[in-house]
Amino acid sequence: MKELKMKYRREEVTVLWQPHICAHSGICARGLPAVFDPKRKPWIDMNAADLEMIKAQVLKCPSGALSLIKEEGE
Repeated sequence: MKELKMKYRREEVTVLWQPHICAHSGICARGLPAVFDPKRKPWIDMNAADLEMIKAQVLKCPSGALSLIKEEGE
């Protein structure tokens, strides 16, 4: 079975979310609740904060379920 991977993009920043490896620590939602809100669909709003803040918060994900990726062709 293929594992779900969701991409959220704004300008040059793409956040990859892999729910199958998420540890549900809540670090993302506590750090930037306007961006990462598990009660909202979609739960990541890339327009809710400065891109540098989003990138910094993604890098704090302990499980690696959230990561920054470089899209092909960039």
